[in-house]
Amino acid sequence: MNPEKFRVGLIQMECGDRPEANLDKAVEKIREAARRGAQIVCLQELFRSQYFCRKEDAKLFDLAETIPGPSTGRLCHVAKELNVVIVASLFEKRATGLYHNTAAIIDADGTLLGIYRKMHIPDDPLYYEKFYFTPGDLGFRAFDTRYGRIATLVCWDQWYPEAARLAALQGANILFYPTAIGWHPAEKEQYGAAQHDAWRTMQRAHAIANGIYVAAVNRVGFEGPKDEGLEFWGASFVSDPFGRLLAEASHDKEEILIVECDPQQMEEVRRNWPFLRDRRIDAYGPITSRFLA
Repeated sequence: MNPEKFRVGLIQMECGDRPEANLDKAVEKIREAARRGAQIVCLQELFRSQYFCRKEDAKLFDLAETIPGPSTGRLCHVAKELNVVIVASLFEKRATGLYHNTAAIIDADGTLLGIYRKMHIPDDPLYYEKFYFTPGDLGFRAFDTRYGRIATLVCWDQWYPEAARLAALQGANILFYPTAIGWHPAEKEQYGAAQHDAWRTMQRAHAIANGIYVAAVNRVGFEGPKDEGLEFWGASFVSDPFGRLLAEASHDKEEILIVECDPQQMEEVRRNWPFLRDRRIDAYGPITSRFLA
């Protein structure tokens, strides 16, 4: 575990319908985050476009790009210029007819360290991701960056404790969750508060269970038709290794959160709450079964 403190920057923003304009906006916000002291900057899920998975439309595959490709090329240049690590969520075109929801990890020297492909793919009203994305095939990964060892999962992955555990077991100091989650207009009044609370609680639980920092970065703004769109609820946050919120953004404004993380806090929490020590790894074989009854 890298003992040095590090500062993360989470960029919560609205997205328009022009990918290049969204990329330009993200770059300017990365610059602002760096000016404010961020060393590791995480962008929200699929930041280059509005959340296109609200409908099934084959023409929207045109939004995808290769990795390495135009966006990673530009972001690698920015990372090197600013000496920051960047976590960038992109719509990856792996081959003709083969696409992934992918996070690219770029080190502070401009090197593309690698990618993580989203493993859990949802299929719900206005979240029709199975139409677009092939499930990831690289497993759960951690990356050694200039400022520490990090891991990333993506959005729907955040509901799965198995994913967080496997990422944490690889020695990461922090787990990033680029996200695009929001309220259905017809559901917000009745269920909205509970939905948001469940989302935040689940990820804080990952922090506690693994003694690791967790950072979730979500988009804001309303996208789509008035009665059939999504209101993205923002509320990006950073949790410490015992689940305490260090910073949290609003539901409806663009914001950049800058948070200092101290790996020594992981040491303290894991010594006093030794969940990793007491795991019964000899008894968990059935976890790979779909269902036990």
